[in-house]
Amino acid sequence: MRVREPDLRERVRRALQSGPFGWALVTCVVFVLVSSAVVIWSREQPLVAVGRVMSETRDVRVAFTVADESETSARRDLARQQTPRVFVADESAIEAIRSSLENLPTALAGVSVLEGVEPQIRERFRLTEDGLSALKGEASSIASWQEKVRRLHELLRERPLLDAQTWQRALQEGSSARIELRVGSVRLSVPRTAVVNISDPDSLEEASLSLARRAGFEGASASVVASRLLSGGRPTYRYDAAGTTSAQNQAASAVEPVAREVPAGTPIFSRGQRLSSSQYELHKAELSAFSANAEGWARPLQRLAVVLAVAAVALAAAVYGSMFVPRLKRNPSRMAGLGVLLGSCLLLSAVASATNPQLLAQTSSTPVLFAAVILAIAYDRRVALAMGTLLAVLVGLALRLPIGMLGAILAGVCVAAWRLGEVRDRRGLVAMALWTGLAIGIAVLLAGLIERPMTGESLRETLFDAALAALGAVLVGAVTLFVLPLVERAFDITTGMTLIELRDPKQPLLRRLQQRAPGTYNHSLNVASIAEAAADAIGADPLLTYVGALYHDIGKMNKPEYFVENQSGGPNRHDKLSPAMSLLVIVGHVKDGSEIAREYGLPRPLLHFIEAHHGTTLVEYFYQRARQKAEQELEDTRALQSVSESSSGGRGSSAEPELPAEVEYRYPGPRPRTKECAMLMLADAVESATRTLAEPTPSRIDQLVRTLANKRLLDGQFDDCDLTLRELHIAAESISKTVAAIYHGRIAYPTDKRDESRTGQTTAASGAR
Repeated sequence: MRVREPDLRERVRRALQSGPFGWALVTCVVFVLVSSAVVIWSREQPLVAVGRVMSETRDVRVAFTVADESETSARRDLARQQTPRVFVADESAIEAIRSSLENLPTALAGVSVLEGVEPQIRERFRLTEDGLSALKGEASSIASWQEKVRRLHELLRERPLLDAQTWQRALQEGSSARIELRVGSVRLSVPRTAVVNISDPDSLEEASLSLARRAGFEGASASVVASRLLSGGRPTYRYDAAGTTSAQNQAASAVEPVAREVPAGTPIFSRGQRLSSSQYELHKAELSAFSANAEGWARPLQRLAVVLAVAAVALAAAVYGSMFVPRLKRNPSRMAGLGVLLGSCLLLSAVASATNPQLLAQTSSTPVLFAAVILAIAYDRRVALAMGTLLAVLVGLALRLPIGMLGAILAGVCVAAWRLGEVRDRRGLVAMALWTGLAIGIAVLLAGLIERPMTGESLRETLFDAALAALGAVLVGAVTLFVLPLVERAFDITTGMTLIELRDPKQPLLRRLQQRAPGTYNHSLNVASIAEAAADAIGADPLLTYVGALYHDIGKMNKPEYFVENQSGGPNRHDKLSPAMSLLVIVGHVKDGSEIAREYGLPRPLLHFIEAHHGTTLVEYFYQRARQKAEQELEDTRALQSVSESSSGGRGSSAEPELPAEVEYRYPGPRPRTKECAMLMLADAVESATRTLAEPTPSRIDQLVRTLANKRLLDGQFDDCDLTLRELHIAAESISKTVAAIYHGRIAYPTDKRDESRTGQTTAASGAR
């Protein structure tokens, strides 16, 4: 009967219902939406820096109206200059003049001679006989005198008396012919020539007489009033800087922006030309105008093209991950982590480049290199190269990079992936950063020489860009060193640097193992050497295998005396235990080891070595003991039954004991899921079994290794890892050679018979004593 294969619709339905596919689809959709928004926004930014030499010529594509900032600024500056300066009245000074003049005739009405006037008053008003007579005449019409004083008070408000500096400012600052006087809430506008310099006696005297006569004072009375103004010594107004600035700002803000028409085809900047600030503003306005004035279908179509391009890149990343990176395919969190890493680096590059286009060579390359380095550490060099290339394409699309700059970034990604085979120490990361910096610096320099104008200024900028790109690569190495522990935790990986630290015998857990179970520690050292060589032979990770082997038996520390490698003669603890109890002790070291590893914070990859180094293998020794015991009990039971039947006439019966099931005497697992753990399983079994050989010759060791390898293979212990038969054969050969080297034969050195006789005599004499 032929089974019908599912059609395309059924396959799609099954894929959509699968958990990993659904998460991958959600991750891709979110990545496409976010990345498309970043790319579209970035492409609408100027991405050119004022003062740089342009590599291309750009013209206005659509006619538009633009604000003429320079003309607007000039007009606003003119409005500020034409704004009248503001002066605030010193009302106390003006009021002092008014009050001193208002009752002067009344105060002097009873004085007949000049000597009868108080000296201070006489000095302030510079009184003479004529003046005194005039004031006594005014006493008869005091209302008229006060009216003249009131008019003088009003005139003083309109004719400011200023100190020398303020007078100079009033005449020199600004282009307005008038000034603004503020008396309380009253504002007066007067000609700037109306100000009087109180430091100039002649002009002050002339102005004082003029004010007195305009107020209605005549003859000697006018001289007395003018003398009072001359003797005041205080300015009646002061300059108001804050009020002037506020008035100027109001006048400037009232000026409407000047707009000018920019026809299509107008050059914005030309190749080889240094960009000015006005050209930058025009370029920025042209981008906005083109985006706003484009045809109704043009802008959506352009954005749709960007979305499709980003979707193509995301699809390429998803296909690559599903085909060549199984860890991504199986783990939705890894998919999300990869999307966050690529999206964050794209966003960082776009924002940094738009913020400071002067550093475009660094801001476009450094995030891409950082993503490639992180992926090389978290996965492998192929993933770093593939994803770094795709990210470089997105960055090039977002920043409108020329092909030469894109090639320089790809060169940096290739060198970074090449130098990051395995992170074993800090020197490796430093060397990677230096090599990558050198490569991308040279690539940026070559791209600039090919694509940029051949001028002295352009060459200097190209050298500066190359130095920036190289510095960015070195910065990537430094940042990676700093965030390496976070990377290990985020991607659930263990770098060679951490593994090298864990293989140090001074590690607290290894020191505890040496002290509590020295036999187990020596066994772990031998197993680590054997498994490391086997892993290296099949192309697995030898360092991870070695460190995993060092810690695989740490669970034996809880009950070291129950394991044969820690027993130094004397009775065997298992002789007093039933096979079932012994089984619990032996199998329990796997669970104990996992708990100890979590207590000491060992990386997750090492936990698998502890949990799976026995897989689901059979604990053969105690299984055989249990079987033998059950068979003996079965024979005894049958013998008792036969005796009982003979004595009771065939009526006796009793339940027979059951033989132990094999599944009950197996380790709980799991089975090895990696090649490294499979090598540990095989090396552990071989190292333990080799100790039972009376004469561990190379041929016997090789036969033992192949027997155990085939036994584990037929038992299905390697079914969960991607170990091939060819790799198993290579590993068996490597293990055979390594174990034979460890248990190599020794030469029996000949001894002198006379020495032997002396030794015997000495021993006999010692015994006699």
